[in-house]
Amino acid sequence: MSPPWSPGRLAARLPFLRRRARLVADIRAFLSGRGYTEVETPILQPCPGMEPHLDAFETRYTARLGHDTRPLSLQFSPEFAMKKLLAGGAGPIFQFARVFRNGEAGPNHQPEFTMLEWYRPGLSLAGLMDETEALIRGAVPEGLRTPKLTVPTEVPFERLTVAEAFRRHCDGLDILATAPDPLAPDLGLLASAAARIGVRHRDGETWQDLFFRLLLERVEPAIGRERPTFLTHWPASEAALSRRDPADPRVALRFELFAAGLELANAYEELTDASEQRARFAAWALERRRVAGEERAVDEDFLAALEHGLPACSGIAMGLDRLAMLASGAARIEDVLWLPVV
Repeated sequence: MSPPWSPGRLAARLPFLRRRARLVADIRAFLSGRGYTEVETPILQPCPGMEPHLDAFETRYTARLGHDTRPLSLQFSPEFAMKKLLAGGAGPIFQFARVFRNGEAGPNHQPEFTMLEWYRPGLSLAGLMDETEALIRGAVPEGLRTPKLTVPTEVPFERLTVAEAFRRHCDGLDILATAPDPLAPDLGLLASAAARIGVRHRDGETWQDLFFRLLLERVEPAIGRERPTFLTHWPASEAALSRRDPADPRVALRFELFAAGLELANAYEELTDASEQRARFAAWALERRRVAGEERAVDEDFLAALEHGLPACSGIAMGLDRLAMLASGAARIEDVLWLPVV
């Protein structure tokens, strides 16, 4: 096969790439118009992120003079760095960041891609959904489309809790009832509930493994097809970097956005408690050790920023390349990349 820069292959991608360029310009204008400041933070980080199921690209800094050497990683996300700026008083900020996930490649994945992230102090999760909907409607008024499906954006986006989604698409399964202790969900209860709807527990699966298998196999294929869908209020065990809902501690103030068969974004009403964040990182470190036999060092500077004081805020990470796919109708992520890595 000819290289992606060859005239024939590049010409075939140019309509998609030009649509991507307009999308970036429109997003930048939208966020700047709402008072956001565009920032740039380092790609090289002492910790790429703590997500236990993501693999990093590792490198090392060595000073030209002297003996200073330290491990660094290519970031999973600019989240830690941007929250440090929020703690320092930067106010509403956004970034088009290059991010990296080792081992990922396919029609919807690349090991290097662009993440759009934005954060606003004082914004609630509901307010962030309003803003995200307005951004997509303004930037992609013609609808989000694949070669086989168009999802309109002029209609109100659906807001669906994870609990309701499981009831609706997993034959009435009550996912929150399988987690009587929100931070230590009961695998036995979920395995029994799944068996009643014809899904067998596999050897070695944890509660989280079975939860995500049901989500991927039953829920995600059924949502975001008639209109974009915010999947909200995740079980507290899957809170990630979000705070728990004060009105219902069984769930976290988190949403993911789905449209036309793709997950487009992940968002939190952000956790600001440094001690709770440290405890979550410790749990993720144990899980990373279980799945990969690896120790992942915590970004202590990030925890210091939380201790200094992260303002109450909400933030979102959106896959720009995937949004560009759906804005242009491209079938593969490489169609919207000027020079795909893989």
